[in-house]
Amino acid sequence: MRERIIDGSFRPGEQIRESVLVDQLQVSRGPVREALQRLSQEGLLVSHRNRGVFVLDLSVTDVAEIYAAREAIELAAARGILAQEPSAVAAVARPLKKIIGRMVPLVEASDWRRLAELDLGFHLTFVKGAKNSRLSRIYSTLAAESRICIVNLEGSYPHAHDLVEEHRQLVDLLVAGDGPRLRKAIRAHMRSAVSDLTKSMLADQPSSA
Repeated sequence: MRERIIDGSFRPGEQIRESVLVDQLQVSRGPVREALQRLSQEGLLVSHRNRGVFVLDLSVTDVAEIYAAREAIELAAARGILAQEPSAVAAVARPLKKIIGRMVPLVEASDWRRLAELDLGFHLTFVKGAKNSRLSRIYSTLAAESRICIVNLEGSYPHAHDLVEEHRQLVDLLVAGDGPRLRKAIRAHMRSAVSDLTKSMLADQPSSA
């Protein structure tokens, strides 16, 4: 259920009906109800009294808040990674480079859905490299919220080639141990994402005319 929410199978604002899930999943109401409660606690579902449970529908303000929180966590993660031995930093960089390599053909194919998955996988891996379980736990929810927004907006990657290069720059600065420039690049990367997502969201809204 979590993956179906995150990958866009359930649309933002869509009502999730317990009875329908019971039929689809061929399970009893107990596990379904428990799953809905857990996803509501994680913030992926929103419960409205006397109306039901709905998929999170993010606003422009939500996006700004999510990325501000992501920025703060990634800055903390950068400090945590760079405080480690050079060999440990290199170990963090290796899987990040592999993810970037997998991004390139997806950009060429305009496969935004899978690109969004790899994009957020990159950042989850980066934060995990700090070896701080609480940062990783908080970040996983923020990444899920980001992906909900991205996969439901066709134009979320208007500068996809730049996106790959921005990720390469983050890894290069990490390997070089250049903390000040890495933190500056993280801030720029996050704020660029907010700008692109905001433009896409506003363009996706129906005209009031």
